Amino acid sequence: MDAIDRNIIRTLQQNGRLSNQELADKIGLSPSPCLRRVRNLEKSGVLTGYAAFVDQDKYGLPLTVFVHIRLERHSDDCIKEFEAGIERLDQVMECYLMTGQSDYLLHVLARDLKDYEIFVRDKISTIPGIAGIDSSFVFGQIKKKTTFPAL
Repeated sequence: MDAIDRNIIRTLQQNGRLSNQELADKIGLSPSPCLRRVRNLEKSGVLTGYAAFVDQDKYGLPLTVFVHIRLERHSDDCIKEFEAGIERLDQVMECYLMTGQSDYLLHVLARDLKDYEIFVRDKISTIPGIAGIDSSFVFGQIKKKTTFPAL
């Protein structure tokens, strides 16, 4: 991957709806080599997909919660069962395997506090092997980036 590929990636991260012609103009390439580079980035798995950004408040999910999970055991079975359980939960937007006091960090969206309580009681708590759940509620978002830093 060279500087042109990185420029293509950053430009698409800013606006994934650009036509190939618009992208080529912004990058300073002709359309054919630009499209070839985009296709190569897709084929190699560097570009993994395209998505629309949605206002979560207007969608009806204004509550953001970061949930720290500690497991009882770190056996293969316990880890696999936990991760499979998390995969089935639509409210979990992201799940990270962590170092430190928590084993996992979840990014969860909910309609309100009651909705989150039901989520914890009826879904998270039913996954076997969890030793602890610690929730942190987001008051406001200070910064959100969709573009990687330049290298």
